[in-house]
Amino acid sequence: MSYGENLTYLWRRAGVYVGRVLRGEKGLPIEQGEKFELVINLQTARVLNLSIPSGLLAIADEVIE
Repeated sequence: MSYGENLTYLWRRAGVYVGRVLRGEKGLPIEQGEKFELVINLQTARVLNLSIPSGLLAIADEVIE
């Protein structure tokens, strides 16, 4: 199970931020994550003999069968 920032979105935001730095903007704010995702790996859960509640599976952004 993993809960973290969406990497595609993170790299896109990093590119925008680097562009602002290269244009010479001053006083840039520290950016925090905005878009997070929950990924559940059912294969690993089965190997570890873990049961994942159906409610958690329902809200997961991605479920690896």
